[in-house]
Amino acid sequence: MRTKNIISALLIAMCFSLLTPVYAANETPVKTEVPKEVRAQQIENRLIEIRQMSKTNLTKSEKKDLRKEVKSLKKEASTQGIYLSIGAIIIIILLLILLL
Repeated sequence: MRTKNIISALLIAMCFSLLTPVYAANETPVKTEVPKEVRAQQIENRLIEIRQMSKTNLTKSEKKDLRKEVKSLKKEASTQGIYLSIGAIIIIILLLILLL
């Protein structure tokens, strides 16, 4: 009788542990991502705005913040492309040679 209770308790615990992740995975995440073209235009407009800004009346810390912002914007703009690694290029060339 005691083993029957232990087995049934383990069975119930296993059922709960298997069903809980299934219910948790049903939520769909909300995407708030801006399209790449729109974001690229925003970056370009901000860089033009910073370039046309009069920097003579800014403090040293404000100038430093602007330089950091420009660096981060340029880095973000440069990562919006398709990059192929050397390995991928070699595989593509080998496939082309084998197919042709």
